[in-house]
Order: sequence, then C-alpha cells, then structure tokens
Amino acid sequence: MARGGHWGTAGSLLLGVWLPAVLCQTTAAPGNGQPKLRLAGYPRKHNEGRVEVFHQGEWGTICDDDFTLSTAHVLCRQLGFVSATGWSHGAKYGAGTGKIWLDNVVCGGAETSVERCHSRGWGNSDCTHDEDAGVACKDERLPGFNDSNLIEARLKGGARVGEGRVEVLKGAAWGTVCDDRWNLQSASVVCRQLGFGSAIEAPTGARMGQGVGPVYMNEVQCRGDERSLWDCPHKAITSEDCQHMEDASVKCNVPYMAFDKTIRLSGGRSRLEGRVETVISMAAGTETWGLVCGDGWTMREARVVCRQLGLNFASSALQETWYWDSSNVTDMVMSGLKCTGDEMALSDCQRHRSVSCQRAGSQFSAGVICSDTASDLVLNAPLVEQTVYIEDRPLHLLYCAAEENCLSKSAAKANWPYGQRRLLRFSAQIHNIGHADFRPKLSRHSWVWHECHRHYHSMDIFTHYDLLTTNGTRVADGHKASFCLEDTECQEGVSKHYECANFGEQGITAGCWDLYRHDIDCQWIDITDVMPGNYILQVVINPNFEVAESDFSNNGMQCNLKYDGHRVWLHKCHLGESP
Repeated sequence: MARGGHWGTAGSLLLGVWLPAVLCQTTAAPGNGQPKLRLAGYPRKHNEGRVEVFHQGEWGTICDDDFTLSTAHVLCRQLGFVSATGWSHGAKYGAGTGKIWLDNVVCGGAETSVERCHSRGWGNSDCTHDEDAGVACKDERLPGFNDSNLIEARLKGGARVGEGRVEVLKGAAWGTVCDDRWNLQSASVVCRQLGFGSAIEAPTGARMGQGVGPVYMNEVQCRGDERSLWDCPHKAITSEDCQHMEDASVKCNVPYMAFDKTIRLSGGRSRLEGRVETVISMAAGTETWGLVCGDGWTMREARVVCRQLGLNFASSALQETWYWDSSNVTDMVMSGLKCTGDEMALSDCQRHRSVSCQRAGSQFSAGVICSDTASDLVLNAPLVEQTVYIEDRPLHLLYCAAEENCLSKSAAKANWPYGQRRLLRFSAQIHNIGHADFRPKLSRHSWVWHECHRHYHSMDIFTHYDLLTTNGTRVADGHKASFCLEDTECQEGVSKHYECANFGEQGITAGCWDLYRHDIDCQWIDITDVMPGNYILQVVINPNFEVAESDFSNNGMQCNLKYDGHRVWLHKCHLGESP
C-alpha cells in the first residue's frame, strides 16, 4: 500500500561513532568484499537514498509496507554505517526498476542483515516501484557518546579497512578474544563499536594472524545490540583454555568509498604492481592522471596505495620505475608524501603544497608491488623486563662492537684497551605473527661481510634501542644490525626455514621467532655517560620500514626504567605505536 513520500524520524538512536563522509553508491554487481546493498536515486548523497538489494544476480528494491526505523537501522548497518536517522516511503528517491525483492520487512533492530528479518520472502511482493523504501544513515558521532568505547577495541592484521583480529583493552594492556562460540552477533558488536556497520563475517582460527600477550575473553555471547564487547556475556580464561591460534577476527560492512577510482597502477606485469598514478581531473567525463614523485617514498605510502586499490598489503615500495612504461602520463602531481600507513587514501597523507621533485623524469616516479599476505613483527615485551641488567665490560673485549658502532661516541676518546663501558643489556625475542615470511630487503649478493664478528649483515639497521627522558629526549641509543636473522624457535606445526650458518638464507618464518640473547655483542645500550634517574627504554623493530609488514604500529615497545647509578629496574613494558 502506497503512503506518499514522507520522513520517519529517529526517536532514539543506536550506538554511534565517527565515520568519514563517504560515497556509498555502486553501479556494478557486488564482487568479493562489496556490500549486497546499495543506495540509489535522487539526491544521491553519500548516506541516503533508495535501498537496493542484490539477489540472484540482479539488483532490486524493497517495498515500504511495514517499513520502520528498526528496519532502517539494520539496512544502514549492513551498508556500513552505524545507524539510521530516518526512512522514507513512497519512492522519495525515485522509483527503481526491475525486481521488488522484499516486501513487508519487519526487523527488531539488532539483526546483522536484512535477510535475517521477517518478510514475505524473496520476490514475493504485491507492490509497485512507487512504494520503494529509502533510508538516511548516520555518518558522524552522536552527541554525548562515550569516547571510551572508541579505545576499548581495535582491529589488527587485516588488509582492508574494517577487518582484522579483534583486540580488547583491559587496564593498560591489549589482548585477544578466543574464537569459541564466536559468531556474527558478537562480531557485529565490535564493528559498530568501531564505527562500522554490522559484520559480514566472523573469522576464526587466527585467520587475521595470531596476537601476542593475554587472551582475555572466551565464549563471548552477544545479543547484537550491546555498546561494547565487554558488555556481552563471556568467560575469563587461562592460557590452558585458549591459545593464540584460536584468535577471533571480524570483517565489517564498510561503505563503498570509491577511493579506488582516484588512483591506478600502470606498466606492471600484473594488476598487483606498477607505477602509481592519481587522478587530477574528471571534468566533462574525461579523466586526467598524474604521477607521484618517488623521493622519500616508503613502505608506509605503498601500504596506503595497495589498501586503497583493494590489493591487500604492500610488499615493495619503489622510488624508481624506469623499467615500467607509464603510457602517456608524464607530469608529477604529488610530492613529499608522508603517510602513517593507516590512511584510507593517498590524498589523506601529508604532502607538499606545490610539487617539488628532486629527480626529474617519469622514471623516478613512485611504484608499488602489492601482495595477498605480509609479515608482522612484534617484540616479546615481558622477556625484556625479565632479562635486563647492567654490565661493566672491559674495553679490550669491545673492539668488534666498536667497529660496528655499538658504543656511544665518548668511547672513541677512551684509553683503549684500558677501562670499561657500562652497558644496559637485555634479550630481544622477535616474533613474526603475520602470514608471510620476513625477509631482508637486500638479496644475498648485497649482504656485507664483517670480518671481526665473521658474519654477514643482511640489514644495516634491524632494531633501534633508545634511552629517553620522561619528556622524550634521547640520552643514549643503540642499534642492532641483522647479522643473523634466523628462526630460533617456531610454534607447534611450523618448520624452520632460515639458518645463518654457512652463509645460509636469512629471515623469520611466519609463526617463528628470532632470539637475540642478552650476552651477544651489540645487544645493549651504552649508558656510560647516563646520570641516575627515571627514563624510558624504547625498542623499535624495522625502524626504517625497509621491509613490508601488515602492521607497523606494533613494532615499538616502551618500558619505564629507573637507574640509581648501580642497578636498574624495568616495569610496565608494553607494545606501543612506533615513532
């Protein structure tokens, strides 16, 4: 029954968090990862329109009979928004064409998909397109929303926005969720808590990589309308109940943002690689494209490009692309790009206001190679805390370390071989929790032989060690070259692939870890010149982002450190954002 065009308004709104204003219309049938719903019709705003659903290979509409705000909430969440602000009857956004797929849809409001609501069944309708339903979705934070919900959960290890391993905050430490009884209802609570729509998938078995640290929750059983995962019934568990191989993940409905239409790769051997080109004009239906300067181009910028194009992870960031033709595109239109790696589009990154590229010519434009998988390194923070100590080491035992610049500058003025240096020593156990092996950027023929220690360096800087004041000023530093990057141990079921002996291949297999013991050279910070006081110990793996990873934010670790001039104490060691 037609009711004429009018708006229903929201008497009360569900959980809302900030979500960027984005374009939600799609014109093609949904492929892998695209939503099964779309918004169409006048006025074609990003967050409102006629609801169309894809079924049996064809787009169709929904009749407005029995349509309510609760149904609009479900549809908006399935579209990737948080909730609905209103709905319309009587084809307010124009009459659709083709099938009317659903009629008399009645939702309670907590369903994860319109398919779970009551209706007359697919294709069973007595309506006309003059009764096509529409919705208006919420795309910004609700007034008065408790910001603490924003930091109670996060997603890690996913290739795309709105997907990843679920991690929850308890006290000051992040932990994972066990996948026992994990389902779409619980996954949807996480998605809405983070500002997305309902979940489209609730992967189990650590499909987004294994976490580190505690596993906080097990047998989570949400109704689907809770504000936070902590509000859902669950069991607190012990390490015997659940291992990280059972970490739960989510894939959320995310609005289609059309970012992939503003960037492209050209000249590559496959769709996963090429020179980066960005659109600079779409006037009169004609697209004009330009290049990105390769100066300062890193894995973090490449990571944004691969995500923006839906090509998962970056495996290489190229500052020279002379071996790839760029069709007829020659103008540099972006330079000085500096991304964190988490941006949704390259245009969101910092860049020069006017193009300034030191090396002219399209052969020096930026390029990427994308990959379906990536490594992910994290440090075992508790082991650092457990193994730290001070050693006064005689200078005559430090000649090799001095050759590799592992001592502070004042050591050059010491009375060699007499005297000693005070070293802050600790062990570093570095886990690869990703889905790809961590390999040095340089191939074997480029490794550097060090005669004193008699080993090959495959990376100049693998880890930075810094001692900072409480306000962040560096007072001492160290570094670790990857002189022997190998599999020390692996989790159950994973075989070692890398061993340094006899000029062997270097790397860390996914599911394995490399241990740098406290008693080997350069596994320290020279604190000879440091005064007693309170400091911060900071360790950063892969600090120059030379090697691709799925997540750079967990490469850093910080600890509170107290030094009284004779002894040292570490506490509150935790993984944190790398600088």
